[in-house]
Amino acid sequence: MTMKIAVVQMDVRLGEIDRNVSTLLDRLCESRKAGAELTLFPECALTGYCFTSVEEAASFAQPVPGPAVQRIHKCLQEVGGIAIFGLLESSANGVFNVAACVGPTGLIDRYRKIHLPYLGVDRFAAFGDEPFRVTSLPQLRVGLSICYDSAFPESMRALSLLGADLIALPTNFPSPAEPMVEHVIRTRALENKVFFACCNRVGEERGFRFIGGSQIVAPSGEVLAKADEQAETILYAEIDPALARDKRVGRGPDGQGIDRFADRHPEYYGDLTAPHALPRPGGR
Repeated sequence: MTMKIAVVQMDVRLGEIDRNVSTLLDRLCESRKAGAELTLFPECALTGYCFTSVEEAASFAQPVPGPAVQRIHKCLQEVGGIAIFGLLESSANGVFNVAACVGPTGLIDRYRKIHLPYLGVDRFAAFGDEPFRVTSLPQLRVGLSICYDSAFPESMRALSLLGADLIALPTNFPSPAEPMVEHVIRTRALENKVFFACCNRVGEERGFRFIGGSQIVAPSGEVLAKADEQAETILYAEIDPALARDKRVGRGPDGQGIDRFADRHPEYYGDLTAPHALPRPGGR
């Protein structure tokens, strides 16, 4: 059974939460009118990204759930569907860069970004402190991830092994991250045989230019829908979760083929999970 999903490529105003939420709600209503059952928004869509201190970032962070999440929940009670969007979460353990998944019943799940680059608010955010997990929605299993996480194939593989049909990736890819947009997203979908929805933003913030290129990709690596580098737009695609659940790929005659999950040899991959002591930018 197929379902329609939407990816909203939008500009975001730094620190203007009320305005950003209003824009998100307008786009959410538009995507619902078009029949989308799940709508994805960018990383830090409610807050902006390029904060210059933890104190500044903390002043715009909210509990999850909190006031902004409640506004989106109220809208979804009226229009239905599910929204995934980025914001900053205030917590006793610090400020987290999170992706929230909200539906008509309220907060369904939230993911705290694990891999943090030395960029923008991620210089000050707390590292995600919870294991990867898959969010079960009606007819769809979603792996929540955020931006820089996609540069680490281990994280996408972990979500796929947990049963994700779709990886939802809110991003703030700036220039010169064009290779991530052009090559990595399709590769992650292909190597894990999952649907992949990457939602980037456009516009500028404090010297960063964001490069759009949002896309929805099939488990074959085929791009189902893609945005350009500058325009605010909404992408749509019909996806069939069954295509992601059958990991076998036919190749050639007589039933020959490959299965990138069954063909793994994890007994040789121990070095991938060995702790390291390499220095990080900024000394964190």
